[in-house]
Amino acid sequence: MNYNILCINPGSTSTKIALYNGTNLVFNDNIEHTSDELTFNNNELKYRVNIINSTLSKHKVNLLDLSAVVGRGGLIPNIHAGGYIVDNALKQLILSGKLSPHPSNFGALLADEIASPLGITAYIYDAVSSNEFDEIATITGFPEIKRESLCHVLNMKATGRKIAEKHNKKYEELNLIIAHLGGGISIGVHKKGKIIDAIRDDSGPFSPQRSGNIPLMYIIDICYSEKFSKEEMQKKIRGFSGIKAHLGTDDCRIVERMINEGNEKAKLIYEAEAYQIAKGIGEMAPVLNGKIDYIILTGGMAYSKMMTKMIHKRIEFLAPVEISPGENEMEALALGCMRILKGEEKASVWKKK
Repeated sequence: MNYNILCINPGSTSTKIALYNGTNLVFNDNIEHTSDELTFNNNELKYRVNIINSTLSKHKVNLLDLSAVVGRGGLIPNIHAGGYIVDNALKQLILSGKLSPHPSNFGALLADEIASPLGITAYIYDAVSSNEFDEIATITGFPEIKRESLCHVLNMKATGRKIAEKHNKKYEELNLIIAHLGGGISIGVHKKGKIIDAIRDDSGPFSPQRSGNIPLMYIIDICYSEKFSKEEMQKKIRGFSGIKAHLGTDDCRIVERMINEGNEKAKLIYEAEAYQIAKGIGEMAPVLNGKIDYIILTGGMAYSKMMTKMIHKRIEFLAPVEISPGENEMEALALGCMRILKGEEKASVWKKK
């Protein structure tokens, strides 16, 4: 049976909407938004619902033909990887205001807004906060602080499955290190189908927009300098640092053009990012005792042959390197939902701890 699955991925500046018939993509639209349109409240929810309905109308989608709706999962506590049914408990949690206001939290609400009137099930899949960490990976030098799993789960796991299939293997059979290279960079250790450890986007390599790991004493000095508010520091770390702070752009295509025109500073900064990414991947190798089947580079920056070549030469001694550019998030949502509908996976129900 070819299921018709509507996929919804709300971002900080866009709403991505895709329809799949089985594994076939029917359409994939990316609607851009201005900051004035996004306020993370009920008005934004209604605004995005209207956008989705208009898009479905534009593509002449018969809503009665939909089998399920799946949204991107957000920063939800007490959740593991895979699918979850969007029920009242999950919706109330998101609407409570207790969660960090990340746009991905809207994924569950938007899916339910479309699915509920049709009498079909809404799901989320591979939420950002999916936690499969080994306990040892959660321990820090502060007893009151535990490391949490926050990484690009959706794309990482989808890409892991894709590379496994390429080699006639199952994702659950392999040990992988997967680096998602985008506006933010995260690196996950995938052991037999679970992400047992990860470097999140604020504790590893700097990226086009983010600072990555900075020595704590410097951060303490800046925070107590009274030069920046808490909000300004958050924006500085996520959005106004990394390559953008060094070179005035977060567009790697522009950076590479600068390098090709002989800009030595751009060359040094770009090489430094590749150097830090390679170090991050190397840092993860001991988690698997060096028994790594493949290292995978994915995300938007993986389209850059210049970047992947610099990383590759530093890590190829660890394991075979696979490059799988792009984010694949809409396909990942569709395929995950399809596995649930086919009975290959079972969707969970969120429960308060």
